[in-house]
Amino acid sequence: MPILEVKNIKKNFENTEVLKDISFDLEEGQTLSIIGSSGSGKTTLLRCLNFLETPDEGTITVRGKQLLDGANPITDPKTLRENRKHFGLVFQQFNLFPQYTALENVTLAPILHSDASMKDSIIEKGKELLAEMGLSDRMNNYPHQLSGGQQQRVAIARALAMEPDILCFDEPTSALDPELTGEVLRVIRELASRHTTMIIVTHEMAFARDVADIAIFMDNGIILEQGPAKELINNPKEERTKQFLSSLNDR
Repeated sequence: MPILEVKNIKKNFENTEVLKDISFDLEEGQTLSIIGSSGSGKTTLLRCLNFLETPDEGTITVRGKQLLDGANPITDPKTLRENRKHFGLVFQQFNLFPQYTALENVTLAPILHSDASMKDSIIEKGKELLAEMGLSDRMNNYPHQLSGGQQQRVAIARALAMEPDILCFDEPTSALDPELTGEVLRVIRELASRHTTMIIVTHEMAFARDVADIAIFMDNGIILEQGPAKELINNPKEERTKQFLSSLNDR
């Protein structure tokens, strides 16, 4: 059974159809790359998966449990919070709390969601995660004392601290210069090598090809093509996919 089953997701903003009947599955330990031009619906799909937007139709199922049915929107805040725990989201712009240190940013949410007796073990886990991100010497630094790449690695550690089933990235390197981009991509490669289940919206085609198991090409709110990442990016079948990839190569 797939860890994630997305069926017939549709999302409108007023009279604009942003997602049109989106369906795909993801197996545990796989990495999925979602590619496509700006405005194709990639970020909206990710926000629907993380319960930051509510689809108008369709279902989302994790580990065999249906978390969302668009025909019956969730209104209970507690249920929404519980559902969000299945997904960790790393944003484009880091979204760290400026008044907290790196370690405090990583441990804040787990501490709030746990018993007081768990605080020490959560802090130790936070230190371990920051060490894995190569930030052992930056744990007590505030966001303004960190580079963009370091801030994004703190954001990744923060997402992992909640132990989500699926880790999601929304253009994780779009706010970084090329040198700092490499820092973050190395961390994500390491997570993929450990078979962390991930969904990555990205414009980094070489990265998507080499790291992802499968890829989805979205265009105008639909999945136009999906399949093994290397095959889709190296030998796309659809003409629109070919045009998109060719436009990136021409830059």
